[in-house]
Amino acid sequence: MSSSQAHIARYFHAGAIVSLISLILLCVAWELALAPLRPGGSWMVLKVIPLLLPLRGVLKRDVYTMQWSSMLILVYLAEGLVRATSDASHTSMLLGWAEVALSCVYFLCALLYLHPFKKAAREIARQAIQKASQ
Repeated sequence: MSSSQAHIARYFHAGAIVSLISLILLCVAWELALAPLRPGGSWMVLKVIPLLLPLRGVLKRDVYTMQWSSMLILVYLAEGLVRATSDASHTSMLLGWAEVALSCVYFLCALLYLHPFKKAAREIARQAIQKASQ
């Protein structure tokens, strides 16, 4: 990876970290204080637990963690879309759209961060196949 690619990758990694942590904080605040399903908070706050699982790997720039967490985040995108379009509370609807936005930012940052790694892996595989066929 060239120095310019590494510099750009740092921005995507930072975007993934910020959006993941923001999504965790949003989900906790949403279900405990801002617009819980039941007054006083709800057990829906437990939805944040799956987001905590990839946090360490994302912070450490683990490629494998970034790959599977980019698929995990799609669950939160779907939940945000459902709640943004179906909840009765205006606050909850806005929080749903915020969840959608943060999920999209994470997904895009993770994919763009992973792109050079996937490209390098394809090149290594191509070279191995070419070497084996000779």
